[in-house]
Formats: sequence, C-alpha cells, structure tokens
Amino acid sequence: MTAVGDIRGTTTDRRAVIALLRRLRSGEGHANPLPVWEKMRALGDVVRAPWGGYFVTGFEACSQVLRGRNWLVPDFAWQERQPDPERWQAPATQEMTRTLIRLNAPTHTCQRRALGNPFDRGTLEALRPGIAALVSELLDDLAEELRDGEADFVRTVGERLPVRTVGRWLGLPPEDYAHILDFTHRQVYAQELLPTKSELAVSAQATLEMRAYFTELIRHRRAHPGNDVLTGWIHYWDAQYPDDRAAADQVIYDLTMFITIASLETSAVLLTNAVWFLTQDPSRAAWLRAHPQHIDDAVEETLRYDPPVWLNSRVAAEDTVLAGTPVAKDTTVHVLYGAAAHDPRRNPDPEVFDIRRGGGHLTFGGGAHYCLGAALARLEARELLGQVLERFPTLRPTAPPTYDTSRVVFRRITSLKVTT
Repeated sequence: MTAVGDIRGTTTDRRAVIALLRRLRSGEGHANPLPVWEKMRALGDVVRAPWGGYFVTGFEACSQVLRGRNWLVPDFAWQERQPDPERWQAPATQEMTRTLIRLNAPTHTCQRRALGNPFDRGTLEALRPGIAALVSELLDDLAEELRDGEADFVRTVGERLPVRTVGRWLGLPPEDYAHILDFTHRQVYAQELLPTKSELAVSAQATLEMRAYFTELIRHRRAHPGNDVLTGWIHYWDAQYPDDRAAADQVIYDLTMFITIASLETSAVLLTNAVWFLTQDPSRAAWLRAHPQHIDDAVEETLRYDPPVWLNSRVAAEDTVLAGTPVAKDTTVHVLYGAAAHDPRRNPDPEVFDIRRGGGHLTFGGGAHYCLGAALARLEARELLGQVLERFPTLRPTAPPTYDTSRVVFRRITSLKVTT
C-alpha cells in the first residue's frame, strides 16, 4: 500500500520494461524507436519504472502531467526529501537544478516573468534576416564540401546554425562557438535518466569549464556593455539586486548558461531530422518544393515523429490519480514524448510521416515550463528547409543518421552524410 492506496493493478512487468529501455538505448532503438513506443504503450498509459516511479506513455496522460498545476519539476526541495539525497549531489546536476527547467513557483514565476517572451513575433521578425543569412552561409559551406562528393550535414550545418543564432542574440564571441558546443555535448550527460559514474565525471569537468566560461563572459560584458540581450539582463538583474552583486550574477549566469546550452542539442537534432526526413524520399522533397506553404507542417511533423528530447520528469505535488493509477505525493513520473506523439488515439497511423497530418505533439512541453525557444527553433528549421529545397533539389542522404547511443533523454545525432 502507498499513501493513495493499493497500486497492484498497475503494470509491474519489470523485465519487460528493462528490456525495452535497453532496446531504446541501442543503435537499433535510436534508428527506429517506434516499436519501443508501441510496446511501452501496450503496457499501459502509466507504467511502473524498475527503480520506482512511473513512465507515462499516453498522449492525454502526458499532456495532463505537463500542463497540470499539481505536477512539479524535481527541484532542490524535492531532492532534499529523497531517501538518497547524495544521488543528486553531482556538480552538473546541482548546476542544472538552479535553472528554469528545475525551478517551481514562486522562483520560476519571478524569473519567467522577468524574461517575458524573448522570442515574440517582433523579435522573430527582427531575427529572421540574420538567420536567413546564417543559413545561406552554412549552405555555401555545404555546397563547397559536396564538391568532393559527400558532406556531413551535422558538422557543417546542423550543429553550427543553433550556436551561431543564439551566439549573435546573446553577443557571444564567434571564436568561442566550438568551445561552447564541446562542453555542452559533455555536460548534458548529467541530465540523462540513469547516468553512470564515468558520465557524471565527464559532466563534472564540462560543468567546471562551462561555469568558468560564462562567469568570465558576464564579468567582461558588465565592464564592456553591448547592444545585446545579455547586456540587457545584466542591467535588469543588477537593478533587482542593487546591494547584492553575487545574487545578480548568479541569476544572470543561470539564465545565460541554460538558454545557451538548451538551444544547441535539441535544435541541432530538429534541423538534422527535418533534412533527413525531407531528403530520404525524393518524392516528399519534390512535393514540398512545389507546395512551400506546407514547410511549417513539415517542421511540426518532424517534431512529432522523432522528438529531440525523448523524456522529461515531473513529481506529484500531492496524492493524485493519473490515468486510473494512484500516484503518491513526491513520486516521479517520466513523460515519454515519443510514445505520446505516436499514440494512435491522438494521431491515427502514427508510424506514417505525413506532412499534412495536422496532428499534435508535446515536444516543447506544456504549461509553465513550455520551451522558451520553441518559436526560435521553428524559425531556424523553416528557414533551413526553404533554402535546402531551393538550392539542393537533388540532395539525398548516403546513409541513415548516426547517434550517440549512450543517451536516451537528450538525443544527439553525430553524423548525417549527404550527397547530390
């Protein structure tokens, strides 16, 4: 018995769940996770995790968790209430727990309101010409590499567009982009579902580098203000903490660090997936080229079909019932974005990539923690697909994407070879 009653009616096939998680982490699982999502949903909308807590697989149940006020993110207070609090003491974990994705009200409300909508319509329109120019420059590089017959889309375009976009927006020095990408790739291991000791060690070192970089960046920008978002944040938070520079620096650091690294891994996967799904079927690319008004639909279907983030976690704020399953206060639930997006009750024939589907997905989350950069990511993908269709009518992949298979939460496509 739990605080909310007998839960013996929920799925407890531990071996089946472990087998599915292992398959998801394999090369086969990364290349085609759809069978895993289907089997997880077959176990129920709410599936017992082997270590406690639950996986949530159904679209409506996932939406309820992401949007409901009685579900919280696992913040410091929650971590301190756990029977094994030392599990959460890794430096990279502590660093990320201070950021927006791990803050609850009222702290989250305060920081979120201060940010406003950083990518409202006016801001996006102002950014559009610059992003279009960045895409054009990167596709020039791709065209140059294709003269040798084959190019790596991820290395040449997919990873570089997001860091250049957010770099210009924040005023990051271009010579630092490669370093930022490097420590981001390593730091994100701490955000995995069950990181190993070696992965946490890698993340710890990356966290030290990340902290040193952004601390120095803020110090330098305060001494040399510019016409950029970071300078604006410095002015705002210095005014909020006029007698406590350390507190102001901490908030500025948390925001700058989080928004920078959060916009890189996920956007790179979206951009690469969009080009992969577009070019692997020449008839699909030809149709979209003839119907460019559906480019936004192609971006949405990419987000639904293969989300850049496969999993996110919430905790019950109080004893509750989710999809018929009693869930006790403080219990962790893991929202499976891919399983939800392929729920046939929400998206019929979910295994079909259909640009004109008009279906739904939860890839950017929901509620108070809806992704800050969703509109920017969509703009980058829209501009990229438009220019790829125009400039590379015969672009095609020479092999499927390759993945960092050590990850199951924040995915990373390491390579996509293309030719013409």
